[in-house]
Amino acid sequence: MAGRLLLILAPILALIALTVALALCAWLLGWYRTEMLVAATGAGVLLALLAVAALYGQVRQRQEAHQSLRNVEARVDDIVEAAMDPIVTIDEQQTILVFNAAAEKVFEWPREAVIGQPLDKLIPPQFRDTHKSHIEEFGTTGITSRRMGGQTVLTALRANGEEFPIEASISQHTEDGGKLFTVIVRDISERLRGEMRLAQSEARLRGVLDSAMDAIITIDERQHVVFFNTAAEAMFGCPQQDAVGAPLNWLIPDRFRGAHGEHVRGFGDTPTSSRRMGGQRLVTGLRRNGEEFPIDASISQLSGPGGKFFTVILRDVTARAQAEEALRRSREELRELGAAANQAREQEKSRLSRELHDELGQALTALQMDVAWFKQRMPQGEPALPAKLERMEALLNTTVAATRRIAADLRPLVLDDLGLLAAIEWLTESFTQRTGVDCEIKFSSKDLDISESQASAVFRTIQESLNNVAKHAHASRVELAIDQDDSQIKISVRDDGVGFTPQEARKPRSFGLLGLRERASMLGGQASVITSPGKGTRIEVSFPLERNGRAP
Repeated sequence: MAGRLLLILAPILALIALTVALALCAWLLGWYRTEMLVAATGAGVLLALLAVAALYGQVRQRQEAHQSLRNVEARVDDIVEAAMDPIVTIDEQQTILVFNAAAEKVFEWPREAVIGQPLDKLIPPQFRDTHKSHIEEFGTTGITSRRMGGQTVLTALRANGEEFPIEASISQHTEDGGKLFTVIVRDISERLRGEMRLAQSEARLRGVLDSAMDAIITIDERQHVVFFNTAAEAMFGCPQQDAVGAPLNWLIPDRFRGAHGEHVRGFGDTPTSSRRMGGQRLVTGLRRNGEEFPIDASISQLSGPGGKFFTVILRDVTARAQAEEALRRSREELRELGAAANQAREQEKSRLSRELHDELGQALTALQMDVAWFKQRMPQGEPALPAKLERMEALLNTTVAATRRIAADLRPLVLDDLGLLAAIEWLTESFTQRTGVDCEIKFSSKDLDISESQASAVFRTIQESLNNVAKHAHASRVELAIDQDDSQIKISVRDDGVGFTPQEARKPRSFGLLGLRERASMLGGQASVITSPGKGTRIEVSFPLERNGRAP
């Protein structure tokens, strides 16, 4: 305060002294008149006052500037102290001048223990010389700031002797004729540990994916390969280094590439995270040698910082497809063989039925006629002969009836002679007479235009269904419906009987329903049974329509 007062009074005293000197000079020169002396003195005082005012203004400005500087310095100190990263300032001798709270926490040194100490206190011994020359070299450049260590990670030293990795940037500025360096430090121990854990996890994941038996391929939004596991290398015959970065079209036949690209893009626009590719059919892949092969595939999508990625899991199903094709051919061959055997069986039954009806039936009829002739000419006086002839005639009648029944069971001649509708009507009438169960028939057309083999199949299906009703249903009514359209024929047999459970339908040596399914299968159709206890049974059979032995 005294210094500032002296600074203000010094020019005032100087001006007063100057005024007195001017007055003395005027007196010595003969200017002894009082008025002139007073005027000179007044002028001197006025000049002194003006000078004092000017000096006061300058002093005031300097005081405000110093206060603003102190405010700025306080704000900078607050910012440095509140910074989350350690901040260390050193002079040209690399002596520590600033050491903020974050630095205390990271380096585990109290501030008073490092202020005024060399920077080496915070650097491991093996790096001190290099670090010192580094800063000296930076001080000779015109660069104000840069990252330290380039692309490498630096190492710092805690108070307990522990070394830890850091990232650092350095800046320089000149103050009071000297150069100061400020280093901002970031402890990256946790980040490096996290990166290491991530790298280990990625390595484990890559190991798992590479050991997977299925091919796994990841592509980006441009549909270029970014991951290609070992199984994919073996499946497509393509090394990983060639596949990564290549377009996915490499692995798809030409004719499917456009559709496949649209399929992937369309999947990316949906919220679905994963689904099977190709719906219910197989997808085709392309090996590097040009061989196409069937694959089963599923696709998933994941969005991340790098964009959207699609991962496809592939399975080479060549062996399965070949087995399925062989099985399909085998089933087709078995179906054709079964159809041929069934047709041969029907033909043989027709032949036997015809022979029974024509040959054995005629022979039995002739015997009946002979017995009748003999009865008319039987000699008198033989009491045993009439009874014997009666027994013979009864036996012949029974034999003829049995022969006709057996012939009809083998194959009713009405089916061949009058057609399917007449045969069905005869069959249902016989069923009603034998069981007492009413049977209602509904035909979609009075003219069923089907092949001979299918006519036999329809007749046998209805015959087997009615036999099942007679044996098991305990029904009082049966409804029979036959519908034909341009592509198929449908048969429905419904009863109001006791029904049964699915377990009862699978009883050992129960072949009725199995025979219905096999008969429908041989004709390329299918059979179903709808039933439940106490609610009757409905048998439905359908198969493709054939006219004159050919599909329409």
